[in-house]
Amino acid sequence: MPKAKGKTRRQKFGYNVNRKRLNRNARRKAAPRIECSHIRHAWDHAKSVRQNLAEMGLAMDPNKAVPLRKKKVKAVDMEERPKELVRKPYVLNDLEAEASLPEKKGNTLSRDLIDYVHYMVENHGEDYKAMARDEKNYYQDTPKQIRNKINVYKRFYPVEWQAFIDSLQKDKMEVE
Repeated sequence: MPKAKGKTRRQKFGYNVNRKRLNRNARRKAAPRIECSHIRHAWDHAKSVRQNLAEMGLAMDPNKAVPLRKKKVKAVDMEERPKELVRKPYVLNDLEAEASLPEKKGNTLSRDLIDYVHYMVENHGEDYKAMARDEKNYYQDTPKQIRNKINVYKRFYPVEWQAFIDSLQKDKMEVE
């Protein structure tokens, strides 16, 4: 097939392009971004990856960092091996402190489900069959499905559940 007429033009040199900025951006995009902020701030771009990690007290290759002991090798050989100097121990300390923090619970229930459970328990108590017949049961949940949703809420928010039940008890006593 013949080519389109306008596509065979040769490229012209772009005089208005800043080559220095172009090369700098290309270098920056080629080098991967280090996600860990502690390592990124201590990183020296003039040194190799192995040198940088050794200065921080980290290992480039975990197989060489903790070698397998052979039966014939004596313990004296392990002590004779020179330890690499850790010049940036604060990176290792920061990483250990961050790893020791408790993990956040990222999963929560939707506001709609919480309101649904509150409404059902306020109006019907423990009567799941009445909850299933309620007009606010938009998704036509069965009694067991409603019970499971309430149990999920109890599991996720035990303190709030207890406070909610206590407030219902108080309201019930004030009415009587």
